[in-house]
Amino acid sequence: MVAPPDNDVLRARALHFKHNGSPALSGVSLGVREGEILAVGGPRGSGKTTLLRCLSGQLLPQQGEVWFNSVPVHTMGPLGRERLRRDRFGWIDPVPVLVPELNAWENAALPLMLRGTGRRHAKAAALEWLERLDVGECARKRPHALLQSERQRVAIARALVSCPTVLFADEPTAPLHRADRTHVLRTLTTAARSHGITVVLATHDAETAALADRAVTLLDGRRVTTVHLPPATGTEGRAACSLSA
Repeated sequence: MVAPPDNDVLRARALHFKHNGSPALSGVSLGVREGEILAVGGPRGSGKTTLLRCLSGQLLPQQGEVWFNSVPVHTMGPLGRERLRRDRFGWIDPVPVLVPELNAWENAALPLMLRGTGRRHAKAAALEWLERLDVGECARKRPHALLQSERQRVAIARALVSCPTVLFADEPTAPLHRADRTHVLRTLTTAARSHGITVVLATHDAETAALADRAVTLLDGRRVTTVHLPPATGTEGRAACSLSA
């Protein structure tokens, strides 16, 4: 095995994966540069979610390689991949999955508390992200008392609160009304750029993909095109990870 280039934080080589015998990925290869926002486009059923799950270590490819920096994720055991997801990766699902017994700020702070961060610091970081995403007033509400769009914003805050090296976002604005999507996506992408977070964003929406630095397209589990998008305007340079951006 040969490690990927130094400027690729993620690298997939010839990934193959089948769901119940049906091909989901058929030889997909790609690299993701450090600090890049990469959109993975394509219609529903094209393999976007399977690709993100392989890249993040949730699924092991049946053939092919996945590298994170110089670490071969495809050869890691379950505990190693779990630690990687906990300590270095963030994940946003299309449908928010929150812990029902915890309120909004506790849900958002969960990744920090699982790492051993003190409750006061974890709460402050969670509250800051909830405010950025316009759900600060919901901080003490439990998931059952939140609207679907509010729950998704809490889930996005949870994914960003620990400043992950790589954030995987699988149709992150799917539950949001059109009016909310632009604000939430711009908050997400601006935070990623200012903190140097690499983002892999699965979407079938062209407007969402346009916020990325580069886009690749899947069709029937194969990579079919790469689109280099113009640089985003009005964004600040990347900075070290901190609570303020």
